[in-house]
Amino acid sequence: MTATVINLEAIANFTREKFYALCIANPDLQLERTNDGELIVMSPVGGESGNSEAELMTDLAIWNRQTKSGKVFSSSTIFSLPNGSDRSPDVAWVKLERWEALTPKQQIGFPPICPDFAIELRSTTNRLKPLQAKMQEYLDNGLRLGWLIDPQNQQVEIYRQNQSVEIVSMPVNLSGEDVLSEFTLNM
Repeated sequence: MTATVINLEAIANFTREKFYALCIANPDLQLERTNDGELIVMSPVGGESGNSEAELMTDLAIWNRQTKSGKVFSSSTIFSLPNGSDRSPDVAWVKLERWEALTPKQQIGFPPICPDFAIELRSTTNRLKPLQAKMQEYLDNGLRLGWLIDPQNQQVEIYRQNQSVEIVSMPVNLSGEDVLSEFTLNM
């Protein structure tokens, strides 16, 4: 998916509330907002990427349905991160206790929380550097474990708190480690 970045510095007070209203008024657009005042317009993905994303979410959702340990979210969910960005990972998971600590109003809107776990799947039109920066932003905002899956380079970048990024070659079995206990993804 390619992204178009629009600088919103000229628009005074482009608050989260205004961003939310923009998203609601334009439901056919997939939007994100950086903490630097940029609006990111994401293009839709193709069939292969869409299928891969759905498979990833399905595997995580099946595990979560069995463990009842959290909530799984699709790429349509925007999270309002602590640093001021509003971001949408391809697949996300939030620990149940953290989710239940949010008010019903917070759960209905763009949740003001960083996922505990996130997956970004690089499509054929994605540039790697912006995805790596996005993964680092998640880490900086409280992400505990993240996977950047890069089919073009046949590798996965694993992001963990207070650790260097680990790069592993595919095929690989990815472990949910202590974040997603007993979850394994076969790539």
